Amino acid sequence: MIDGPTWVFGYGSLIYKVDFPYLERRNASIEGWERRFWQGSHDHRGTPEAPGRVVTLIELPGARCRGVAYRVEPEVFEHLDHREKNGYDRHWLPVTLDGAAEPVDGLIYVARPDNPAFLGPASLDELAAHISEARGPSGSNRDYLLALARALHGLDSYDPHVHELAERVDALLVPSGAS
Repeated sequence: MIDGPTWVFGYGSLIYKVDFPYLERRNASIEGWERRFWQGSHDHRGTPEAPGRVVTLIELPGARCRGVAYRVEPEVFEHLDHREKNGYDRHWLPVTLDGAAEPVDGLIYVARPDNPAFLGPASLDELAAHISEARGPSGSNRDYLLALARALHGLDSYDPHVHELAERVDALLVPSGAS
C-alpha cells in the first residue's frame, strides 16, 4: 500500500504523455535496466487481433536507462495502473534524480516475459516492420516510437534501440526513389 507521495519512473510514454497530476518532475535514471520494444499493446497502439509493440524494461547489468521521475500522490496510481494494465506490474527500485546525491525509492512499471501480452525479442528490421504497420485506439505505433525518440532527444539521451529503430521505421515509410 502506498500511503504518501511516491516517485514513479517513466521510461516510455510516461516521459511525453503526462495525463496525470504530479507534485514534482525530475529527469532521472535507473541502473541495471534497458528499454526494449518487446511488449505487445492490445489496447493502445494495436488491437487484440494485431497488437502493436511498446517498451518494457529488461534487466542488464551495467545498463543505464534515462527517463523522467514524477512524485505523485497515492490516488494517481489508480489512473497509472489502468493506463499500464496490459501486462505491466509495479516494481520498487532505486531511482537517481538528476542533481541528487542519493537515489530515491521509486516505482516502475515492467512487463515481464510471463505476461500474456509479451511478444519478446525480434531483430530491428522485424520490429520496424511490425511498428510501421500497427495501429490502435491511441494512434499509430509509429507515432509512439517517434514521440519516444523525440522525448529522449529532449533529455539529451541517446538510446540505440529506440533511435536506430526510429530510423528504420522512417526508412520504411519513405517512398522508393525519394531522397
